[in-house]
Amino acid sequence: MNKKIEKNDRIFIAGANGMVGKAIKKRFLKLGYGLSKNNGLLLTPSRQELDLLNFNEVENWFIRNKPSIVILAAAKVGGIHANNSLPADFILQNLKIQTNVIENSWKSNVKRFLFLGSSCIYPKFAKQPIKEESLLESSLEATNEWYAIAKIAGLKLCEALRNQHEFDAISLMPTNLYGPGDNYHPENSHVLPGLIRRFCEAQMANDEQVICWGTGSPLREFLHVDDLANACIFALEKWDLDDEKSPKDKNGAPLPFLNVGTGTDISIKELATIIAQNVGFRGKIVWDTSKPDGTPKKQLNVSRINSLGWKPKISLENGVRDTIKIFKENLINTSNN
Repeated sequence: MNKKIEKNDRIFIAGANGMVGKAIKKRFLKLGYGLSKNNGLLLTPSRQELDLLNFNEVENWFIRNKPSIVILAAAKVGGIHANNSLPADFILQNLKIQTNVIENSWKSNVKRFLFLGSSCIYPKFAKQPIKEESLLESSLEATNEWYAIAKIAGLKLCEALRNQHEFDAISLMPTNLYGPGDNYHPENSHVLPGLIRRFCEAQMANDEQVICWGTGSPLREFLHVDDLANACIFALEKWDLDDEKSPKDKNGAPLPFLNVGTGTDISIKELATIIAQNVGFRGKIVWDTSKPDGTPKKQLNVSRINSLGWKPKISLENGVRDTIKIFKENLINTSNN
């Protein structure tokens, strides 16, 4: 059986209405996947149509719809505050979603499965830039360990099913994401969308200052969600773990998961300055050092996926500028309704 993705595949995007899922769907359609003229189909059920937390519902959905390709982009996500406030929700819901979708994909003989993890799976003080082999070498960052442990479990379940049952599961570990469709909640968002909202609202209100969490010194890497979508489809099309050219670990075994990022990072303080400039905020930036910083540095080594031929195309400056423009347009439209 041909395991590579084809235009006539029935493709299930779990989490198709989230930021990542929407970007993947858009990219699939642009490349001709999921089109009836090519005998393909994109399966993108909403939460109302399919509750991924309910095993029986997921099982029955797989029996009825028979997907041949599955991308797991669904997850409960949030920033430091959300992870600290809702630890049980983050580990329990993500474990349920992952187990339900992964197990039913395997039982339904899905020919290719793509699991999307996160760079937070790596230890807090992992050697930089972080290689895939750093996984489980030491302790996690405490502020997001619940989410990280769930993601590690999903990754390892995919690996176990591959080892024991030859299930063709591959995994990508993206760095911090941003772009259209992001979560801009004032408390539960990640750092980049949180800063965009804060500076946009301050600029519109003519505030004299913006207060940001922490010291601003942590270094972070950011990837535009459209670049991740490209990486997902690239991996489904090109990455075959049985190929002798497939990336190997330090022991020479095929790596079942690859980092995805830009390979460069920036301090939160620099990021805040870039966002303030693009927003047009002229006031003072104040750092609340009583708030946690999180991991001091988190830069991925992306040499493995680069060796297969994939690289990101959207610069941080251009990506942030376009993301701010979209956020402002939505803010204006919302306030006018």
